[in-house]
Amino acid sequence: MTTATSARTVQVYRIYIKATKQAVWDAITKPEWTDRYGYGGKTDYDLTPGAPYRTHPSDAMVKAGEDMGFPTPDVIVDGEVVEADAPNRLVVTWRMLMDPGLAAEGFTTLTWEIKEVASGGVKLTVSHDVTGAPGIGQMIEGTDEDKGAGGGWAWVLSDLKSLLETGATLGN
Repeated sequence: MTTATSARTVQVYRIYIKATKQAVWDAITKPEWTDRYGYGGKTDYDLTPGAPYRTHPSDAMVKAGEDMGFPTPDVIVDGEVVEADAPNRLVVTWRMLMDPGLAAEGFTTLTWEIKEVASGGVKLTVSHDVTGAPGIGQMIEGTDEDKGAGGGWAWVLSDLKSLLETGATLGN
């Protein structure tokens, strides 16, 4: 008898940022920061394990959707806080709601780890477990960037780094 087990797919992204752990934590968890980098959108967290969180689209995201003829939902990402150890580690479930096909793939697990490095600043590691969610996997790795689908986590983290180190994002 042969049994098949599903392969586990975890994508890992790492970046070094000249900032404090608290500054990076705040940029990840505070809506006044989450709207300033990456694709924008205000993420409202209750950092209690088991509590829900939601990301609401930015005005620019809503306008871009209208311009392309696609409605943008009031909530674009949702999930639940699994673990919050400020300013070191945040683990959440994560579901993309902007596309019905991606939403149907269900919840994935996203982990943010922030560690000080000897040379100054921090190492930010983002691990996204997309087991059973191939569409999400493709989206977050940025493989369709040339088709206007965005640069995935690599781009989001680069934009975050730029904002924290220079005060401006890559687009500014």
